[in-house]
Amino acid sequence: MKLGVVSDTHDNLDYVEAAVSHFESEGADVVVHCGDIVAPFSAAPFDADFDFHAVRGNNDGEWALREAVESFGTYHDDFAHLTLDGQEIAVYHGTEAGLVDALVESGSYDFVLRGHTHERVVEHRGKTTHINPGGLPIPGADDEFHVAIVDLDTGNVASRSL
Repeated sequence: MKLGVVSDTHDNLDYVEAAVSHFESEGADVVVHCGDIVAPFSAAPFDADFDFHAVRGNNDGEWALREAVESFGTYHDDFAHLTLDGQEIAVYHGTEAGLVDALVESGSYDFVLRGHTHERVVEHRGKTTHINPGGLPIPGADDEFHVAIVDLDTGNVASRSL
């Protein structure tokens, strides 16, 4: 099973559409957005040929975002615990670094997916892989927009700039 991971798109439709196109071309079965979609119009392109899950980011204040996502996917508020292909996955935007570390260190998850910092991370701690795909380029973080594909059968994580 292939899992697409994206975060911090901040209403940039060019990046959203590039991410959706990449996930479709890679055959992603499920896509998770780790927060900061921002407005409902920029969630709409994720209504594609994969299951979609999203958590709330610190910039997701638009009241209609939940309704928009739930018209085709699942909106989980601040945290999601998913079981996909036998893998336990935590999804949290990542606003509190201590909570991210606690999720990773707990040993309860095979993958901890997060965003917020706009910096790519693929880190293995014990049995847990901590992934931040990156986000909209901002000063002091990544200078390109990235997404990740996780092969849940092998644990391989592939980052791609778009």
